Amino acid sequence: MRRALQGLAGRGRHLVMGGIATLALSAATAVLSYWPEWQSVPEDAGLIRLSFTHPGGRVCRDRTPEELAALPPNMRTPQVCERRRAPVRVEMDIDGAPVVAADLPPTGLAGSGPSRAYKRLVLPAGSYHVALRLRDDPLTAGFSHEHNRQVVLEPGQNLAIDFRSATGEFVFH
Repeated sequence: MRRALQGLAGRGRHLVMGGIATLALSAATAVLSYWPEWQSVPEDAGLIRLSFTHPGGRVCRDRTPEELAALPPNMRTPQVCERRRAPVRVEMDIDGAPVVAADLPPTGLAGSGPSRAYKRLVLPAGSYHVALRLRDDPLTAGFSHEHNRQVVLEPGQNLAIDFRSATGEFVFH
């Protein structure tokens, strides 16, 4: 009986010490979550994020009648396309000054995945004219999609610009 009480007393010390350590760690986490204060953007500025995923086009050609005749009937598709996608060209101007001009390569080992864009711009609060251009077709000389918009950036605002592939338009959030 005495031995059982000694084991319980030793175990009680471990439980108390574990509880104290847990409370200390929780208190330290709570203090550090509020201090020091940190802001990713200065107080008098806003943030514009250009972020999207969009697949570039593929280069395709029509098969000749001879090529089609040489194929089995179940494989006679009229066009053949390269596996690799074209890079997506994106440009963004703010008040007439270019801030983004990039050829976004396709993802994936074979280059058959979508292109991805992410650009973060910290600007002073105010009104801006944003011009966006995107080319996803390798055979097009100009841009496939264009959008111009006047935006007012408030202090601390986070403005996200996305591109919707289904509708072919830029969306401002």
